Amino acid sequence: MPSRSSGLIRPHHPKFAMFHRLLDAVIVLSALVFAATAYDGAMKDAYWLAGLLAVLGLQVAGEITQIYASWRVYTLRQEVSELALACLVVGALLVTGAFVSKTSDQYSRVVMVLWWTLAFSGLAVERFVIRVLLRASRARGRNTRSLAIAGAGELAQRVAERVLSTGSLGLRPIGYFDDDVPVGTNLPHGPDLAVQGDLEALVRLAREGGVDYVYIALPLAGEEQVKALIHDLSDTTASVFFVPDFFVFEMLQARWTEIDGMPLVRVFDTPFLGVDGALKRMEDLLIAAAALTVTAPLMLAIALGVKLSSPGPVLFRQRRYGLSGKVVEVWKFRSMGVQEDGDEIPQARRGDPRVTRFGAFLRRTSLDELPQFFNVLQGHMSVVGPRPHAVAHNEQYRKLVPGYMLRHKVKPGITGWAQVNGWRGETDTVEKMQMRVEHDMHYIRNWSLALDMKIVALTVVRGFSGPGAY
Repeated sequence: MPSRSSGLIRPHHPKFAMFHRLLDAVIVLSALVFAATAYDGAMKDAYWLAGLLAVLGLQVAGEITQIYASWRVYTLRQEVSELALACLVVGALLVTGAFVSKTSDQYSRVVMVLWWTLAFSGLAVERFVIRVLLRASRARGRNTRSLAIAGAGELAQRVAERVLSTGSLGLRPIGYFDDDVPVGTNLPHGPDLAVQGDLEALVRLAREGGVDYVYIALPLAGEEQVKALIHDLSDTTASVFFVPDFFVFEMLQARWTEIDGMPLVRVFDTPFLGVDGALKRMEDLLIAAAALTVTAPLMLAIALGVKLSSPGPVLFRQRRYGLSGKVVEVWKFRSMGVQEDGDEIPQARRGDPRVTRFGAFLRRTSLDELPQFFNVLQGHMSVVGPRPHAVAHNEQYRKLVPGYMLRHKVKPGITGWAQVNGWRGETDTVEKMQMRVEHDMHYIRNWSLALDMKIVALTVVRGFSGPGAY
């Protein structure tokens, strides 16, 4: 992901940028007027002063965080994250200024909180609406920018494929530029997208202002070539982005980070760091506590049913791999007449004689999983995440499925993306386990609170039973 602070990023068109800034100012001041009028009945002079300072502060913070730069290559999530940072900085400065100047008694805390809540919400919605309108316009061929791709290998062709399949970006590829492929060579992605010249021709075109964006998609082996090209393009006005050749790797959480200014790329890491980790844990505690409260009478009835239907304990405890591959004990209502937890454990199959009659009902309805909400409260599991497998099965499949152990970069879950998409139950072939792992990787790469809520909703609607539940 390119840095937002790069000097190579081209801002919006001046007229649009000015309109955008004015619209931001209107939203901030309108939110203040509404908050003050609704709570205090009128706008005092102190509020007007705070509003004007906030508008000025947001403009300055916007320059630092680049929230007024081009959106063509950045997601709405990135934009809103930086908007939130700008709002927090401006809000903190206003509070500090009021405290230092001893004027804080002139402002209502309710008004201030309501103001910034409405302002941030309005600014975020504004950006969403503008993006929708711009994408619709770009999809019709308007408001486009030209794009040249440095390189003509597999990586460059993948870049072209993705750009061409996403017309809403408003990027219009003009062709490839490569020192090793003859001019005029047509590559797979479109007859009009051919090799237009070598890298020197690309630099000349950029210096003449003939291209807006350049994506450098050269192989990692061409380090010196990449350095020279970036140096030459620094003498142009084109926006330049380097596309690392990471397709050769299995990327889990590819993010830029740094150590004392030295850039690093996170290849394998957990998404639940810092604030995201705290949000995930809060989500787990709230959902688990609510689920246990609602299902407590049902769980007592199930416990009685297990005890009366067959000899043995109510709960079945089994060792499974948890976060970072550490062994945890997972609880379920016992559904079998045996309690296997050794080096070899046959998976449950349809018509399995080990399953009791009452246990078959529990497994068919997934009610045997309810005690795992206690595992969530203990911190051993999450409500949503890759389903945990018995230790014996982990040791078997980690040798057969590439990247299998990356599932354990997060806590195992009671439900997951694989389960709500039909990949639950017995994995009697390696292909089935591969599909489950692919869905787990998709979840880890794309995690968000919204995705968790979607999975929970899908579990309630269709995840308690299915062809794989036996």
